[in-house]
Amino acid sequence: MDRIFARFASATAHITGSPAAFIACVVAVVLWAVSGPFFGFSETWQLVINTGTTIVTFLMVFLIQNTQNRDGAAVQAKLDEIILFSDAENEFVGIERLTDRELEALHARCEKAARRSQQWLQHTHSEKKARKGRSKPKS
Repeated sequence: MDRIFARFASATAHITGSPAAFIACVVAVVLWAVSGPFFGFSETWQLVINTGTTIVTFLMVFLIQNTQNRDGAAVQAKLDEIILFSDAENEFVGIERLTDRELEALHARCEKAARRSQQWLQHTHSEKKARKGRSKPKS
């Protein structure tokens, strides 16, 4: 059942995200608007578009959320794989399950490390520049 729904959600998201689907929706709205005078802009005429768009929106929210959940999980699994087989710290695997406070602390630690790295790079660059300036032959 999960696999069938996943395929259905992916196919539906792909189709409804296409330019053709957008054009079809625009055409439907234009036809509805043009038909207004024939129905006297009645409450029933308005109810048709309101009900139709509400139902479609309600269903699409669940399909889009399902697709986003699967995409997010797939990306997370790929990132975890990269972390595990690189020189990165393995403690980053699974951080998506941390609380907001824990994520903020980890983010602060990463920012601090990034600042240290930036300072080190600037210092190294300055030293290289100074050495290069001293070793230049005078003409």
